[in-house]
Order: sequence, then structure tokens, then C-alpha cells
Amino acid sequence: MNKTHYKKEISELLNAPEGEHFEFKEAKNRYDLSEAVKYCCALSNCGGGSLILGVSDKRPRQVVGSQAFEQPERTVKLLMDKLQVRVDFDIYEHDGKRVLAFRVASRPVGLPVQTDGIVWWRDGDSLVHMPQKLLRSIYAEAGHDFSADICHDVTINDLDNGAIKKFRKRWRAYSGNTRIENLSDEQILRDCGALTDRGVTYAALILFGKSEVLKRQLPHAEVVFEYRSKESAGPAAQRAEFREGFFNFVDGIWELVNLRNDNQHYPDGFALLPVPTFRELVVREALLNAVSHRNYQLGGSVFVRQYNNRLVIESPGGFPFGVTVDNVLDRQNARNFLISDIFRVCGLVERSGQGMNFIYEMAIKDSKPLPDFSGSDEYFVKLTLIGKVVTNNMLSFIKKIDDERLEAMTTDDYLLLCKLFQGKSIKGIKSDCFEHLEEMGLVRITENGVEIEDGSISIINDWQAIETSDWQAIESDRKKQILAVITKNGTATSAQLAEALGITQVRIRAILKELVEAGIISKIGDYRYTHYTLKNRGDQNN
Repeated sequence: MNKTHYKKEISELLNAPEGEHFEFKEAKNRYDLSEAVKYCCALSNCGGGSLILGVSDKRPRQVVGSQAFEQPERTVKLLMDKLQVRVDFDIYEHDGKRVLAFRVASRPVGLPVQTDGIVWWRDGDSLVHMPQKLLRSIYAEAGHDFSADICHDVTINDLDNGAIKKFRKRWRAYSGNTRIENLSDEQILRDCGALTDRGVTYAALILFGKSEVLKRQLPHAEVVFEYRSKESAGPAAQRAEFREGFFNFVDGIWELVNLRNDNQHYPDGFALLPVPTFRELVVREALLNAVSHRNYQLGGSVFVRQYNNRLVIESPGGFPFGVTVDNVLDRQNARNFLISDIFRVCGLVERSGQGMNFIYEMAIKDSKPLPDFSGSDEYFVKLTLIGKVVTNNMLSFIKKIDDERLEAMTTDDYLLLCKLFQGKSIKGIKSDCFEHLEEMGLVRITENGVEIEDGSISIINDWQAIETSDWQAIESDRKKQILAVITKNGTATSAQLAEALGITQVRIRAILKELVEAGIISKIGDYRYTHYTLKNRGDQNN
């Protein structure tokens, strides 16, 4: 969770060893985004770490302050889009100086992180291309990659030019590299790893193979679409089998789903706004997961079964090693690394490890039930996407959130909102888990529980430990203390006041809200940049 830290934490940061997991830069006024991307790439490949801006890199380190990336939420989004791994940030304040830290997650098991086709690595104080020996060891981490094996009876002539052309077009559009247009088919396949000096890989066969070759070499590597108008067993109302290079039919699967993709409508004031039963990006992401993570050495096909209000996608092989229903949002382990890598090269999949997060977030944004893995076992993964809207209230609430706050929300934030709107218990969830939502003005944390900021929903928890009458006496003294600190310093943030009074920011913000509503103090700024002044002082400054 993003938050502002103070002297205690900055002291620990200054003493951290600069090495594989920390990189310090002064960046007093600005910092080049492309350099930030490279360092974050290297940090992720080294197991994750932090890029610290506003601190000198020579010991003894000094806080110099940094004005770089004034909107870190947007920078985080750009970094994640480039690197395809999770990135977060923290802001530290030390003697009025701002320190910005980008926290980068470790690369997925068995996959190096790259940007613009380069896998960056740290060699002492320098950024270098990762040595081939290290690359090979990373690919070997999670076991054998069938998709990288050579299919010895297949040549480049067995691959479909149309499928390669569609891949080329996607890669060119996603990368912006015009050079791709002029490369030969063979060079395109070599550049993405589908073709090597040893021959054609199974990834190339699965993604670009001609139909007759796939039927001969890998007959079960097919995707079967069925539309069923009734829940009962029996023949499907429509069935289509795709046994050809994936890039030749990926658009066709969505077109079949979209034939019967009705809009649902929810009231927003006097208007009725549409919500599609199935969203294209969600369906594509689920299909790509199935194709890239299935076990091609087992019999069975990928099935996409569409019903009136739900879509069921089944893929052979069970979850990859280490992944379960319970940790599917936090643990990543690709089964067919080369296929996954080719999908990422052309921008088909979400950033690494975030595809399922995207599916969950979109379900919550549309106020639909969460994705369901019931029926999965060690032999098959079964993903059910429910298309029916659960509650109109959440749709209306999400629609009112501006783009800046939506971009700043994490998957955990969405899951917490889902619990609130669907009336699920939050017992056992600590109040500070809701702090990020409160900072964005979406919920209000009280001693008794959590309320949606518009007052439409209130979930009671068992946080209260003091009688109400006792709270009133305590709060009166705390208001006096808060006003004393603001009077002395002229301005203060909620974090500064919490540190001064020795109580939580949650409680401080509740008291500050009362003082603002009473017209005693003024609130200036939004989110983590919010600070407070006395009302008359603020009026004089305006």
C-alpha cells in the first residue's frame, strides 16, 4: 500500500546497503523515465528491490530531496506496462524534503524481465545485458518447457504465412518498431524465439502451424468452442473446432462469443447505461492463460463453453507447480515459457503475473461475481466467468471514480470494495487494510467498521474497544492537541499529527474530518498530498 513515511523509516532507508536490492539516485529536479525503466528491470531480475530518488548514492548518504515524477501513480502504471511486473511506490518526508521510492517485485519464476527486448542486469554500479549463462539458469528454474522443445519433423515451410503476418502486425503495433515490417518471416520467428538454429519449436507449431501439420504432430492442441442455450447435457447449439496456428483463430473465438453477447442495463440518474455480459479483454486474457498454461503432453483440448450468462474455459493439466486457487493472484509460474514470452512480445497478455488480477478487477468494476475455479483438479483447470451484474449500486459508485484514482487502485482495493458492496463480512480484516481506499476518499473508517464514502453502505466490525462516552472525552482533548500542533507549525499532514499524538492515522483523519466540517480547519490538496491549516490562516493565504 502506498503511504507517506517519516524519520524513523528514512533512517532505516539511509543505512540500507546499495547492492542488488537498492539503487540510490539524487534526481533533485527530474529523472529520465527510460533510465528508471532499466534500473527497475535490473532490480526485478535480481529478486526485486527499490529505486530511491532524492538520496545521494555515496556514503554517508544524505537526503537531498527529489521533485521527479510528481504524479508517481502514473509513473508506476508506465513502469508496469513496460516491465510487466508489479511496481508500487512510497513517499518519504525528511526535514521537508521529498524522497520517492519505487518498489519493484521480483521477476516470475523461470522468466526474466525485459524492456525493449533487453534483459537488464546489475554488475556492480553498472547496468549490463544479462549474461547468457544466467538467462539459461532462469529458464531452467521451473522445470522443463515443452513449448521450447524442437519438433524435429517440422520445417519453417510447415508454418502458416498468414498467422506469422498477424503476429508481425501485432508486434509492430505494440512495440512501435517499424523495423519489424521489413524483416523476413524467418527473422521474425528467430527474434521471438520460435525458431532456433536447432529447428522449429513446439511454440512455433502451436502458434503458427498449418492445420494439416498440427493434426499430424500435435492433434490435441486445439481449442473447441461450444454455445449451449440450455444447462442440460446434450449436443451444443453451435460447435467450432480450431486446430491451426493460434494467431489464425484468436480473433475468431471472440467473434463467436460476441454473437450472443447481450448488454445489461443499469440506472444512472435518468439514463440507462449498458454493461456487456462478457468483455472482450477479459475473454481474451482467459483464453490466452488457457493456451499458454495448458499441458500439451496430456490429451484433451481447451474448451470454451458459452451459456447465456456465463463462460466456462477448461484447459488440460491442472495449475502449474506452486499455484493454487488460494494464491492464484499472488503466485505465478508459467508452464510454457516460450509461448507466454511470445504473447508478451506482441502485447497480447497483461503484464507478467497480472493477467488474473486484471480478470478479477474487471469483474469487480462490472459488479459481477468473482471468477470461479470450482471443479478444477490436478488434471484440468476450470475457470467460470459469470456475466450477470450483481448490484447496480457498485456500478454507479465505480463510474463516479475518476481515472487517476482508478489507476492508483490495487487488486486488494478492488477486493475490499467488493466485500463492502456485496455485504460480506470484514471480520478479521485489519482497519489499516482500508487506509488506501480512505486516502482516495472512497471509504470512511470508523471505530465500529467501514462505510462507503457516499453513505450507502456501512459494514460493522468488532474494532471498538472503548465505550462511546469515554471516546467523547478523549476526542475533545485530542482536538485541542491537533489544533496546537497546526497552530505551532502553520500546517500539518495526518501522518505528522499521528506521529505527534501517538495514535493511528485512521483516528486522526476521523477527527480532522470533524474539524473541517465544523469550519475550524481547512483541508488543502488531495490524497497523500493533503495537509491542514487553521481556517483563518488558510483564508488569509487564499
